[in-house]
Amino acid sequence: MTKEEKKVVIDNLTEQLNTYPHFYVTNIEALNAEQTATLRRKCFDANVKLMVVKNTLLTKALEQADKADADLVKVLEGSTSIMFAESGKAPALLIREFRKTSDKPLLKAASVEGCVYVGDNQLEALCNIKSREELIGDIVMLLQSPAKSVISALQGAAGQKIAGIVKTLESRNA
Repeated sequence: MTKEEKKVVIDNLTEQLNTYPHFYVTNIEALNAEQTATLRRKCFDANVKLMVVKNTLLTKALEQADKADADLVKVLEGSTSIMFAESGKAPALLIREFRKTSDKPLLKAASVEGCVYVGDNQLEALCNIKSREELIGDIVMLLQSPAKSVISALQGAAGQKIAGIVKTLESRNA
C-alpha cells in the first residue's frame, strides 16, 4: 500500500470517526465467508457500518479525530474490524444476537456516549445502556406522572368533592 493510499484510508476512517458518535472495535477473524456475509447483512439491516481495518491506520485515524484513548489504542492488536453506528447499543445487540450461532465477533473496545468500554466482558453492559433520547424520555415520564395523578384526581370523584367545597366556600364569602 502506497503512502497516498494509506492517507486516503486514514482520512476516510477519520471522517467516519467524526461522523458517527459511537463505534465498536471488534475481532471477526475466525468467521468464514458465509458467516462474514451474514454479519455484514445484519449490520446493514441494523444501520451499522462494518469495516475491516489495519491497526496502525486506525491508530492514526483515532489520533486525527482526537479519540485516541490510551485504553482504546492498547487493544489494537491482531485482526481488527470497526463498527460505526448512530445508536450506542445497536452494535452490542447485533453482536449478542450473532453470537447465538458463532463465538465471534469478539468485542475489543467500544466508544459509546463519550465513554470507552474495554473488553468482551462489557458487552452485556453495552446492550443495556440507554441512549440520551431514552434517558430524556424517562425523565419526562417521571415528571408527567405526578401531574397526571393530580389531573385524574381532579377529574374524578375527588375533583367533584373539591369543586363542591370551593362552591360552598364561595357562597359563604358572598
